[in-house]
Amino acid sequence: MNILDRRRFLELTTGAMAGAVMPPTTVTPASTGGPVKAIVFDAFPIFDPRPVFALAEELFPGEGAALCNAWRTRQFEYTWLRTVADQYTDFLRVTEDALVFAARSLQLPLPPEERLRLVQAYLGLKAWPDVPDTLAVLKASGIRLGLLSNFSRRMLEAGIRNSGLEGVFEHLLSTDTVRRFKPSPHAYRMAVAAFGLKRESIVFAAFAGWDAAGAKWFGFPTVWVNRLDAPPEQMSVTPDATCRDLAGLVHFATSRPR
Repeated sequence: MNILDRRRFLELTTGAMAGAVMPPTTVTPASTGGPVKAIVFDAFPIFDPRPVFALAEELFPGEGAALCNAWRTRQFEYTWLRTVADQYTDFLRVTEDALVFAARSLQLPLPPEERLRLVQAYLGLKAWPDVPDTLAVLKASGIRLGLLSNFSRRMLEAGIRNSGLEGVFEHLLSTDTVRRFKPSPHAYRMAVAAFGLKRESIVFAAFAGWDAAGAKWFGFPTVWVNRLDAPPEQMSVTPDATCRDLAGLVHFATSRPR
């Protein structure tokens, strides 16, 4: 997560609770290519994380934004460090470790019950409002769907159950399988093996800019679903399309030759 000031943080969390509509979708020019046969999603274009931010603000009034910024930054730094060091543990454990570090770094008290509530909030995530209809459109067009996430299988199944999306995704691909977090190529390669397709036929839908970069480096046509309006990463690679909601992804996937 990029640093959010308090005003922006409150806009996001208030939007989550009120079901606010995101700004109109804008899509950057898409690369030309062959037909899209499958789409694999990171978890967060599907599951809305903003209730976690709202809970942090509820538990730590005035400090929720700072805690979430530090927490999310350390969360992903730990995944990268564990992958490089070959010291894998599942994402829920990484999430808890990162939360403890973030609270200590900000000198915030974190009683066990509050720590548990914040970590368990990841098991209570539900889909963004545009998700069910969009997935139905994609499936009706003949595109195969999957999830490819750092989330553990338990976390993915919980989000699907909470959102009423049972049976929608052909594959639930957790990095637990390969014991390497994204953006390791081993993680993205799971989709190629699972779908039995060439990587050029599989679109990756990323939530974070770094994940979009990793997927693009791997060779996937990549759409960055930039729901939180984050700035682009500066890593000499850009996604094929950038949009603020899943309407842009549908446009990208269905506008390529079939």
